[in-house]
Amino acid sequence: MKKLFTLAACFLMAASATVAQNLKFNADGKFKILQLTDVHYNKTDAAIAALQILDNVISDEKPDLVVLTGDIISAPPAKENLLTVLNRISKHNIPFVYEFGNHDWEQGLSNRELYAIARRVKNNILPDLKDEKELDYVVKIKDHTGKSDAAVLYCLDSHSYPKGFPEDKSHGTYAWLTYDQVDWYRQQSQAIKDANGGATLPALAFFHIALPEFNQAVTTERAACIGSRREEACSPKLNTGMFTAMMESGDIMGVFVGHDHDNDYSVLWHDILLGFGRYSGGNTVYNNLKPGARVIVLEEGQRHFNTYIREWDGNICNVSTYPDSYKSSDWRKRPLQNYKR
Repeated sequence: MKKLFTLAACFLMAASATVAQNLKFNADGKFKILQLTDVHYNKTDAAIAALQILDNVISDEKPDLVVLTGDIISAPPAKENLLTVLNRISKHNIPFVYEFGNHDWEQGLSNRELYAIARRVKNNILPDLKDEKELDYVVKIKDHTGKSDAAVLYCLDSHSYPKGFPEDKSHGTYAWLTYDQVDWYRQQSQAIKDANGGATLPALAFFHIALPEFNQAVTTERAACIGSRREEACSPKLNTGMFTAMMESGDIMGVFVGHDHDNDYSVLWHDILLGFGRYSGGNTVYNNLKPGARVIVLEEGQRHFNTYIREWDGNICNVSTYPDSYKSSDWRKRPLQNYKR
């Protein structure tokens, strides 16, 4: 009987770990997102020491939501390592969501199994996707009154490698967002638009592997690029049209990814900001940027946001505002500047 009671209690605790998505803008009309990516926790001394990075950036920023964009673990045991990272984040009592990279599933558990584990951690707001084909979901942010939806986050699984890889490399190194996922996004975006009287809500998208458009944008001569670009964006070889779908739908202001540890730049492409998070782990894999996190601050009812990198030691860099920081102006129409100091 005692054993049955204990099991029942554990079940209830697990079932109640996922909280409702009752996110809303603060009274000042702001909503702050902290993007953590590529923690690559592997239980080594370097990985254990680097958990302090998570504490530092979360404590410094006090965000309204933490978004993890994949490659959180890079060694077995998968469950233990994932819980080490997620519990460290959870102790700050801030809601969090989790998407997958190309390495999470390689540690002995599938992404669906890892998702189920994450849903049992306190302060997660991951929806139940047991009947869904893909691990994609929508997070809605309400206005400061809590009555109406005011912004949307699309979180998608960008998968890992093409079928047959590495023996067959004809389709490139990394997989792509599928046509079904593009269709899912279109349907979700349209449904939200219909529910909002035909008006689009400001939206962001988060996933792990960059879209092919990242390389197109950053190599365009006149593109304004803010941040570090120390490697080519490791994106899929095949393009299934997700960026075009986002552009046509008109809701997405920015797409934020991880995967490339030596990139943290943001660049505007057809009025959508394409940005990398900052590598958030320790010396467990390659990295040449000071570990930290990307911060995104939304403003209620506005199609603009502020973003910057918070480094583990408290330093702030790569500060910009979408879209103003990335737009060129006619120098002939600028007001007279007083350069006296």
